[in-house]
Amino acid sequence: MLSLLAAMSASAQIALIISVVVIVFILILLLFLPVGTYFIAAVSNAHVSMGRLIGMKMRRIKYKQLVDVYIRAKKAGLDIDIAELESHVMAGGNISNVVNALISAHSANIELSLQSAKAIDLAGRDVLNAVRVSVNPKVIETPVISAIAKNGIELRVKARVTVRANIARLIGGAGEETIIARVGEGIVTTVGSSETHKEVLENPDSISKTVLTKGLDAGTAFEILSIDIADVDVGRNIGAQLQMDQAEADKRIAQANAEERRAMAIAQEQEMKAHTQEMRAKVVEAEAEVPRAMAEAFRNGRLGIMDYYNMQNIQADTAMRNALSGDNHGNKGDNK
Repeated sequence: MLSLLAAMSASAQIALIISVVVIVFILILLLFLPVGTYFIAAVSNAHVSMGRLIGMKMRRIKYKQLVDVYIRAKKAGLDIDIAELESHVMAGGNISNVVNALISAHSANIELSLQSAKAIDLAGRDVLNAVRVSVNPKVIETPVISAIAKNGIELRVKARVTVRANIARLIGGAGEETIIARVGEGIVTTVGSSETHKEVLENPDSISKTVLTKGLDAGTAFEILSIDIADVDVGRNIGAQLQMDQAEADKRIAQANAEERRAMAIAQEQEMKAHTQEMRAKVVEAEAEVPRAMAEAFRNGRLGIMDYYNMQNIQADTAMRNALSGDNHGNKGDNK
């Protein structure tokens, strides 16, 4: 190799060195510059300048993925600037989802701007799924909703709500949970205003008609197309159960009141017994005063000895009559 270089002229050596340097430079460019991505964008009629690609690489943006999305948008006929896509990527958005949503909306003749799609995506909504739901309505199935008619019979209702996404209200609009809650509230109100559960069983479509007229989709990200009653089952007799519970409560209250009156009667009886004992004590006390009064009368001369004997005779007659009366009662009891 060295002998070959020595045999070459000075001009040939210089040309060889320059060629080697050029080749090395080109290899460095191919290794460190996004030349391949640049040519792919150029041949796809989605021109991206080399300076922008170098800037994306320096900002550590996945420029290959961004250019692929840009080419896809151009092929679909969308008028989009790659700078807007780059800013959305730097903001943390899902640029692939946004462009796919724009392509789907463009194909379905749905008005959706790039700014709106970016705002919806940054708000945390799935803009692509929203466009799909806007094209193909979605069916939301409610859980079993328990409602009670005026006659106290429980009805268990299950409904299917067909909704379509309202792209204009995706930002700040309520989600599926609000739709389900409002439909459940409407079903409970409608069944609760029915006189009997039979009215609902005979005309279940009255529930959907009444609920639809309430404008339940206001402030949500959806537009309600229809509400279909999937199933209506008869549940418990809540009214009868409540009456039974009320009767049981009244019974317990009456028992408590009766027990209270019984306790008061017992207390009153004991009080009367105590009062009787007190009166007997007073009678005994009064009887004990009789001999004292008689002695006092003897001393004062108001009672003579004959008066005393007469009183003793009267007491003896009274005792004898009481004894005879007791014997007669006892004989009658024996004869019986």
